[in-house]
Amino acid sequence: VQLQASGGGLVQPGGSLRLSCAASGVTFNLYTVGWFRQAPGKEREFVLVNSWAGGITLFADSVKGRFTIQRDNAKNTVDLQMNSLKPEDTAVYYCAVTRRRFSTGVSPTGNEFNYWGQGTLVTVSS
Repeated sequence: VQLQASGGGLVQPGGSLRLSCAASGVTFNLYTVGWFRQAPGKEREFVLVNSWAGGITLFADSVKGRFTIQRDNAKNTVDLQMNSLKPEDTAVYYCAVTRRRFSTGVSPTGNEFNYWGQGTLVTVSS
């Protein structure tokens, strides 16, 4: 299984960026997909997770209303659309998959995920 995250770059505050996660060896529509991030000197943190088979999407409070997830089953990709970006969104972003499904009120740690992409750097700065 390989996950490849791409689309990172430099963006000004208030701007938008779209990250993409492509998979080989796994069919995304049979997996829960999560996005996590790690800022310099900080712990990895949960961004959002979308459970498979029509499950719910959970968002970190810090990105609620600004970030969305979109699956493309034909391309076997999952995109993270990030709008109204802030300097505090600067981090390396990772996609990951698991067969587990999540319920409301849960904040995934990342330990629940089996496969991870290599990360793509997002820098929000003027």
